[in-house]
Amino acid sequence: MKLNRGINLGGYLSQCRHTKEHYESFIKAEDLKIISDAGFDHVRLPVDHNVWEFVDGSENEYGYSLTDRAVSWCKDAGLNVILDLHKAKGYDFNDANNAEKNNLFTNKELQERFITLWGRTAKRYGKCENVAFELLNEVVEESNVDAWNSLIARTVSKIREYAPTTTVIYGGIQWNNVEKIKYLEKPADENIMFTFHYYSPMPFTHQRAPWVPTIDQNATAYYPDEASGATIDYPRTVIKDGVEAAKRYGVKLYCGEFGVIDQAPVEDTLRWYKDTVKVFEEYDIACSPWTYKWMSFGLWDEHYAPIRKDLIKVLTGKNI
Repeated sequence: MKLNRGINLGGYLSQCRHTKEHYESFIKAEDLKIISDAGFDHVRLPVDHNVWEFVDGSENEYGYSLTDRAVSWCKDAGLNVILDLHKAKGYDFNDANNAEKNNLFTNKELQERFITLWGRTAKRYGKCENVAFELLNEVVEESNVDAWNSLIARTVSKIREYAPTTTVIYGGIQWNNVEKIKYLEKPADENIMFTFHYYSPMPFTHQRAPWVPTIDQNATAYYPDEASGATIDYPRTVIKDGVEAAKRYGVKLYCGEFGVIDQAPVEDTLRWYKDTVKVFEEYDIACSPWTYKWMSFGLWDEHYAPIRKDLIKVLTGKNI
C-alpha cells in the first residue's frame, strides 16, 4: 500500500457525539470525492472503541457497518484509509497520567480485550487492499514504554493471523512525539510504519487553544519567528532522532497529524505548512494534516478559505 499525502477525518467516528444523526450527516460519500479530487491519496479515520464494541467488549455490528461504509466510499473515490483506534477501552490521551482512568497497560483483561478488538477488526478488513491499521492514538506516559512495546508485539501477532500483509502503524510515547520513536522496538515484519504527530512550535500551532492551559489566550503568534527559532530549521532539528531511529530499523515514517489552529493568521499558517511539508519531503515522510473539517483545524472550514487553494497545492501538488 502506498501512503503519501492524506487528510484526517477527525470528529466523525471519534471525539464526537456518538449518535446516528451525527454519523449520517458529518461525512458523506461526496466528501471523499472532494478529498480525492484535491489530490490526496488516503484518509486517516479515527475511531473510538465504542464504535466497534459494546460496554462488555462484544462486537458492535452497527459501528462496524459505519466503518464498512467509509471504507467503501474511500475505495470508490480511489483512496486508501487508515483505521486509527483513537480511544481504547482503558486508554484515552485526554486522560494522560491518570492511572485510574488509563489502566490499559496495567490491566491484563483490558490488554486481552484490546488484542481481541484488533483481531476482530483485522479479520473483517484484512483482505481489503485499501485499508491500513493504526493500533492506538497517542500513548503518553514514559512509564508505559515497555508495556506498550509488549502490547504492540502481541497485537501485531494477532493481526497477522488474519491480515498477513496489511500495513500496521504505531508510534511512540508522549503524544506520538517524534523524538520518542527511538524507544520503539524493531518491528517483527516489513509491513510496519512508525507514526508521529507534529504541532511545533505549540505557541504558534495552538495559539489561544482553550484546552491548553499553558497557552496565552490573548497573544497572537506569527511564523516564521527568528527570535524563538521558529523557522524551517526547527522541524529538521525536531524530527532528527525519529528519522534516525526509523532508518536504523528500515521503517518508513508517517506523520499522522500536523496542522495549525484556526486562531492563527492565515498567511503565517500557509508559510508554516510550506516549511513543514518541505522538510517532510526531504526525508520522504508521508503525512496527513489534522483535519478535513471542524475540530478547530478543519482545512475546508471558512477560516482557511483565503489560502485553501495554495494550501492544497502545498500538500498534494494539485491545483483545485
